[in-house]
Amino acid sequence: MLHNTKGIVLRVTKYGDTSIIMTAYTELFGLQQYIIKGARVTSKKGANKGVFYQPAAILQMEVYHTPMKAMQMVKEVSWDYVYQTVYSDVLRNAVALYIVEVLQQTMQPEPHPEMFYLIEDTFKQLDKGGAGLVSNLPIYFLIHLSQTMGFGLQGKYCDETPILDIKEGEFVSKPPAHPYYLEAQTAQVASTFLAVQFYNDLENIFLSGAQRKKILELFQLSLSWHYKKFSEIKSLPILQSILH
Repeated sequence: MLHNTKGIVLRVTKYGDTSIIMTAYTELFGLQQYIIKGARVTSKKGANKGVFYQPAAILQMEVYHTPMKAMQMVKEVSWDYVYQTVYSDVLRNAVALYIVEVLQQTMQPEPHPEMFYLIEDTFKQLDKGGAGLVSNLPIYFLIHLSQTMGFGLQGKYCDETPILDIKEGEFVSKPPAHPYYLEAQTAQVASTFLAVQFYNDLENIFLSGAQRKKILELFQLSLSWHYKKFSEIKSLPILQSILH
């Protein structure tokens, strides 16, 4: 049957001489793979279908969907949102590629509309937000990705609970026996992310390079504990280099 759904491109691989296989996280069907025939061929009018299939692209898709089938087909595709800066700005592009790589390792086939809207909103804010928002977006996204998956952080920073135990996912009164925790000002800053109500509030969170590096690495590590096949995020060193 034919369905209309939005989809966010996560991976594109060549297939045959002219086609591609696209992995996309869709609004209606969750994580899906699609064969797009002729995507690498330029038409007589000069149009190249391949322009749609870039990591983080937000598409409006008309697709054939058969439950339990490993590979689906696309009939028509168009832009649902056209980025103005994500593909041209070095920092925004690095953040987008980092988020895409995290999603490649965490998304599931089952549909999860709340997850889709989180990802969609994150990429749109990445495109139009200020420099502070963009720099803080990776940390904000990891926190809310975990919360949406059901294992978010609990509690808040205060005099009674000044330590963020990353392994247990909660603020505690004393340092744990393991090394996976944040303390002092770094724990306080991390707590600030939990109180963010609007994306623009990220503009007002200020971190040193060392704080941002430690928070991001520990939150990513926390995410990896929930996925056995979670491997090294290759784009992380590049992102950290640009952020510094």
